[in-house]
Amino acid sequence: MYIGIDLGTSSVKLILASLKGEVISSVSKNYDLLIPKPMWTEQNPNDWYEQTLLGLKELVKGYEKEIKAIGFSGQMHGLVILGDQDQILRHAILWNDQRTIEEVDYLNDEIGIETLLNQTGNIALTGLTAPKLLWVKKNEPEIFSKIDKVMLPKDYIAYKLSGTFATDVSDVSGTLYYDVKAKAYSKHMLKLLSIEEKQLPKVYESYEKIGSLKRELKEMLNIEQDVDIIIGAGDQAAGAVGIGIVNDGKASVSLGTSGVVFVASDTFKEDRKSYLQSYAHANGKYHMMGVMLNAAGSLNWWSEKIFQNFNYSDFFEKLELTSIDDSIYFLPYLSGERSPINDPNATGVFFGLRLEHRKAHMDRAVIEGVTYALKQSFDLIKGLGVDIDELRITGGGAKSEVWAQMIADIFNVKVVTIKIEEGPALGAAILAMVGNRAFSSVEDACRHMIKTNKLYEPNQKNAILYERKYNDFIKIYPTIKKLYKDI
Repeated sequence: MYIGIDLGTSSVKLILASLKGEVISSVSKNYDLLIPKPMWTEQNPNDWYEQTLLGLKELVKGYEKEIKAIGFSGQMHGLVILGDQDQILRHAILWNDQRTIEEVDYLNDEIGIETLLNQTGNIALTGLTAPKLLWVKKNEPEIFSKIDKVMLPKDYIAYKLSGTFATDVSDVSGTLYYDVKAKAYSKHMLKLLSIEEKQLPKVYESYEKIGSLKRELKEMLNIEQDVDIIIGAGDQAAGAVGIGIVNDGKASVSLGTSGVVFVASDTFKEDRKSYLQSYAHANGKYHMMGVMLNAAGSLNWWSEKIFQNFNYSDFFEKLELTSIDDSIYFLPYLSGERSPINDPNATGVFFGLRLEHRKAHMDRAVIEGVTYALKQSFDLIKGLGVDIDELRITGGGAKSEVWAQMIADIFNVKVVTIKIEEGPALGAAILAMVGNRAFSSVEDACRHMIKTNKLYEPNQKNAILYERKYNDFIKIYPTIKKLYKDI
C-alpha cells in the first residue's frame, strides 16, 4: 500500500492506494486560513503537521504492515521559514497572497523581465516565493536575519516526517530563484534575495526517495517496517500525474478554487510574450501552465457569498434555461489575476446587464467568464506550436456534466473525465510507487493505473456561438484595465 498526502489550502487529504489504482481509504483534515489584512493569506505550518499526523493515524489503521512508501503533493509557492533550531519564524505566506505588488514591480521593472527569464524561465508574480522573501527582508528584517531554512509547504511536512531537508524540481520551479531549464538554483537570484544556497533544500526529481519515516513516527503509527519517503511534487504537477497528463502535448484543465490549464512537454518551452509559467514536471521532463486565481472560486463566491445558498446540480440545471448568445459577460478577477493578464489590481466585472436579465443569466455569465479566461491560456499555449486535441478535466467543477460540455464547446476540443478522480493525492501516491520501484517510470505507472470515464465531443453549433462571445469577452479587459489602478 502507498500513501499520497496532498497539503491543500483548506485541508490536507491523505489516501491509501494499491498498485491497481484503487483508493482503499481516504482522510481529510481541515485547518484555518488566516487573513491578517485584506488580500493577505497565511497559515500556521504546525497546523499542517498536526492535522497530517491525525490523518495518518486514521488512514493506516488496519494496514500498518502493508505501508511501503509515502509521497507528497502540496500548495505551491508558499514561504515557510525556520530558524536554527527549526522553529517556525512566522506564519507561512501562501500562494494566493497579494501583498508583494511592490516587490513584483521591482523584479519585473528594475531587475527586468529579460533577466528573470534568462535566470529562471519565468517572470515575477505576486504569488511566487521570491517576492515574499523580498517582502520579509524589507518589512520584517529581524525575522529575515534569523532564517536558517527556506522551504515550501509540502516540503515542511516531508521534513517533519523524514528529517531530510529536500524539495523537488516541480515545486521549486515556482519560487523564481530556480533555473528551470538548467535544473539548478540561480546564483544571480539568490544574491539578489540575500539568500545562500545552504539555506535552501537539496533538489530531487519528484519520484526520488529522500529518506525514511522517522522511528518515533513509526512507533506512533504501529509500523515496524521501513517506509520510504518520496519527495513528491507541487500540486499542479502531482494533479497532472493523478490524471495521466505526463506525455508530450497532453493537457488538462483543473477546476478547483483556482483554475489551471496544464500541458506536458518533453522539452523546456519558454513563453516570452504572454509569460505563461514554464516549470519542471514530476516525470523528469517539463510542463507549461496558465493559472487563474478564481475558477470554481468564482462560482462559490457568487452562490455562497452573494446568495448564501449553494447547490451545484440546481445551479447548472438552470443554466440550460438561458441562451448562449445572451449579451452578458463576467470578468472573474475577484482576487486580481495571473494568467493571462498578470494584473493584481484587476477586479470582477459584470458587463452588459439589461432589464430583462435575471439571476440565471448572471449564473451563466459567471461560468462562461471562467471558461473564457481559461481558454485564453489554452490558446496561448497552442500558439507556441503545441497541438492539443483533447483535454482531461479535474477538480470539483469537473463533476458537472454541463460545465464539461461547455468546456468542450468553448475550447472546441474533446473533453475527458477520469474514473478515479483523486487528483494530487493520487499523483503523490503514484510518485511514491515509482520511488519505491513498483513501476519503472511515472509514465509506466500512469499507463497501468489511470482509466478514463466519459467523453464530451464539441457541439459545433454551440462552438460557433461561443467563439463570437469569446472574441467579445477578450476585448473587455484591455478596454477598462487603465481604470483599475484608479479605483
